[in-house]
Amino acid sequence: MGKSRRVSMAVIRRLPKYYRYLEELLEKDITRISSKELSRLTGFTASQIRQDLNNFGGFGQQGYGYNVEELRNALGKILGLDRKYYTIIVGAGNIGQAIANYKGFQDEGFEVLALFDKNPKLIGLKIRDIEIKDVDSLEEFIAENEVDIGVICTPKEYSQDTADRLVKAGVKAIWNFAPNDIKVPEDVVVENVHLSESLFTLSYLLKCYSEQE
Repeated sequence: MGKSRRVSMAVIRRLPKYYRYLEELLEKDITRISSKELSRLTGFTASQIRQDLNNFGGFGQQGYGYNVEELRNALGKILGLDRKYYTIIVGAGNIGQAIANYKGFQDEGFEVLALFDKNPKLIGLKIRDIEIKDVDSLEEFIAENEVDIGVICTPKEYSQDTADRLVKAGVKAIWNFAPNDIKVPEDVVVENVHLSESLFTLSYLLKCYSEQE
């Protein structure tokens, strides 16, 4: 990842939000924007935005601001969105099917090749023309196909074993939706998504708001 390896995760986690708002600006045919205007959209300060972008080189011009399309394209390259990623989903329950059903991922270059599950009632079914396969064929499928990302949507008790199987088969990136953190070798990247933690944060903020009233 080059220079971006020295950039803090706090900065990296803000980049997708910048990218999303720039996409929305392009949809509205807005061609340029100042850091102050981008600040109002994103909720980050103009100074913070400039500091974040300066980690990756010079963007924008004083008195002009940012060219929206050029900045969007540059952020897309920084985020690695200028290539296609082949993805599989292990666990074809509600979350797995919802991810497979979301066309937005494919539009950004994340192509789901297959889903895997152990439930015989699900095997053979298709979600948006994506077949649900027997999880026993997981390693064979990975060996025969280029797989960049494995998405884990299994129950908690199967998540680590699933991660181990993915890693052993050669998958280098895991997106984990199981309600526990998984352990992977240093040469494998993992993003743990805990839906309950996000909901608990929301409940805390709601509590604070109610107490203020």
